[in-house]
Amino acid sequence: MTNRVTNPRITKLEKNEIFVFGSNLAGQHAGGAAAAAMERFGAVWGQGVGLQGQSYAIPTMQGGVETIKPYVDDFVKFASAHTEYDFLVTRIGCGIAGFTDEEIAPLFEGCKALENVALPEEWWGILGVQ
Repeated sequence: MTNRVTNPRITKLEKNEIFVFGSNLAGQHAGGAAAAAMERFGAVWGQGVGLQGQSYAIPTMQGGVETIKPYVDDFVKFASAHTEYDFLVTRIGCGIAGFTDEEIAPLFEGCKALENVALPEEWWGILGVQ
């Protein structure tokens, strides 16, 4: 992946690309990026975590940032084990869930070394990567 910045308006994916979005544990993908994931990229109603179609769900609606971290850690492990995919991480948790970029971006520190993960532009700055 040459550009590791996620386009804020993803409407289509290449065959090897995975849309990473914020979800709720119940997998009720009714709004925001979750709705787009279900409409366009194979997210499954009722599945709130992990790979589904060409999308990957990270729950963000169940409590504070500390409740999101284990799911992000699982995502980082998954992405590092699946280099055949390019992961396009959206601003998970920064929409309907109500967190700030400054709260969520540090959870993705482990992605700095992963060439197959793109993050929102704002997050690279927060992570100290220009």
